[in-house]
Amino acid sequence: MGRRLRYFPDRPLVEVTTRTLQGRFLLKPSAGLREIFVGILARAAARYEVRVHAFVCLSNHWHALLTPQDARELARFCCYVNTNLSKEAGRLHRWRGPLLERRYQAIPVSTEEEAQVGRLRYLLAHGCKEGLVATLRDWPGPHCAEALTTGEACAGVWFDRHREWLARVRGEEKPPQGFCTHHQLALAPLPCWQHLAPVEVQRRIALLVSDIESEAAAQRRAEGGKPLGREGILRQNPHDHPASSSRSPAPLVHAASKRARREVRIVYYQFVAAFRAAAERLKRGCSDALFPDGCFPPPLPFCRSS
Repeated sequence: MGRRLRYFPDRPLVEVTTRTLQGRFLLKPSAGLREIFVGILARAAARYEVRVHAFVCLSNHWHALLTPQDARELARFCCYVNTNLSKEAGRLHRWRGPLLERRYQAIPVSTEEEAQVGRLRYLLAHGCKEGLVATLRDWPGPHCAEALTTGEACAGVWFDRHREWLARVRGEEKPPQGFCTHHQLALAPLPCWQHLAPVEVQRRIALLVSDIESEAAAQRRAEGGKPLGREGILRQNPHDHPASSSRSPAPLVHAASKRARREVRIVYYQFVAAFRAAAERLKRGCSDALFPDGCFPPPLPFCRSS
């Protein structure tokens, strides 16, 4: 089955998900991984026209809510993050070869406040909803809950591996800390909350966090279980994978109403029809095929020598 065409008109809010190979715990919280992940996000946000609203990184996947300038900026941002995260996590967990399962998956979120807040709540709930930790602050890996509730920027580090390699070639002895720089990632409010004062945004997010933790506690009482806990998570073998995992087809859009869903579907299908018509002209050898704005045209067909 081919991938869905990437189309993000009018700078929508986008939920991005990337999973590890075979669901292995290759992004397991480890010494320094939290700061490295935030540092990579901060550098990517500074390099590309993408606003970061929220993020979380579990042991076998990471999520983020982003507002990109267009599909190309989102592709560059995710490529930068996934490439560098794969290198750093592979270095920490002694994993050679591909670390991520496939290209990132991006799903636009409608402009409805209910839809945007719902996706933020879903992202924030990671760690608690799986029964891994009792509170969001207990999660030892990268998580934006504390930064969003306090309004503080997230602190991260970036290791310049090129400089480190050059120093090693020259025979210079220098500690790894000599090749790192510190970065700050300021999280932007959701598009539907941009008109609110920062204090009000923090209050609303704190209510979401409290509701998430109360719901998780009620579920544990009903089922009689207890969370794995911080120590249990840190004891996981990064090369292991869960016995089973639930998968469901990705929706075309996250929306709160049928009307919003239908509007996005109509626009997307019009885009697909225009793209396919242009691709068919290109396939027949017409180099002047006109593709719709905001797309990634296919490469030109092979030219056979006479």
